[in-house]
Amino acid sequence: MDIRSLDDGAEQHGVLPARDAERSEHSIYDYAGGAPQGFQQRQHRALAPIGVFDSGAGGLTILTALQQELPNEHFIYLGDTANCPYGTRSEEEIIELSLRNSRYLIDQGVKLIVVACNTASQASLSVLRSTFSIPFIGVVPAVKPAARLTRRGRIGIAATNQAIKASYLRHLIDDFASDIQVYAVGCPQLVTLVEQGELNGPHVDSVLRDALQPLIDKEIDVLVLGCTHFPALRPAIAQIMGKQVQIIDSGSAIARRAHAILDTDGLARPLNGLEGSTSIWCSGDAEEFSRVASTVLGYAIQARQSTFEPADQ
Repeated sequence: MDIRSLDDGAEQHGVLPARDAERSEHSIYDYAGGAPQGFQQRQHRALAPIGVFDSGAGGLTILTALQQELPNEHFIYLGDTANCPYGTRSEEEIIELSLRNSRYLIDQGVKLIVVACNTASQASLSVLRSTFSIPFIGVVPAVKPAARLTRRGRIGIAATNQAIKASYLRHLIDDFASDIQVYAVGCPQLVTLVEQGELNGPHVDSVLRDALQPLIDKEIDVLVLGCTHFPALRPAIAQIMGKQVQIIDSGSAIARRAHAILDTDGLARPLNGLEGSTSIWCSGDAEEFSRVASTVLGYAIQARQSTFEPADQ
């Protein structure tokens, strides 16, 4: 295995990774406590919404995939904008924030939670599964399909600084890309672009080129978007990387997995010919998040502010 971090500040950590669905049937998607018991209870819970949380606007790309896969379901989305970005925080902080976000969504009566953040998934899934009894689905970096797609044997991973340093990613590469060259680069500036609602234009192109140039120089032919913010920038990224580079993320796979869990556990909302609803919350400025979220989603939304207080900086 040849993995090379292109972030000079990257360090190795001795933290065991959250288990990855590509490595085990019982994995990052699992949940403690088993499925709800009793037909009536399942029937009641089937009507409940699905919870989705992220550090900010990035998870909206996962929400879009979920809505496309499960148009009949109701969703509650929480963007923890008061504490964004997670990629610059410690693992302990990320776990605490993830626990708090999950409690908030569970208080709203959700039946399943999608952790729509790579950094939070890697740091907190094991803790969330052992703390709460509802299903959790985490975001899995698309290393396995990237290894299958590459023809040059050279793939790139763009993620947050925290994500590329995690032993989780290294274990994933050991399992599925040990015979190819993998280059990882931290791109926190891309998170900033999305959180500001900047998805195109000369400034965006300049920032993307600076961030991705190390991967361009390595002549990769597959780029893994290892942060859920990054698919919002996909058209601009594709323009920078060129037609010879395939760009992949895990949004569709996560949505399919959610569908499968709902079907298996009898939690799918009964089909009634009506589309589900979506409510969007944030822990920071609701007016600003409404603007950014509307840009990312491509249609106007009105976010509401939760009662969260910003975490200690």
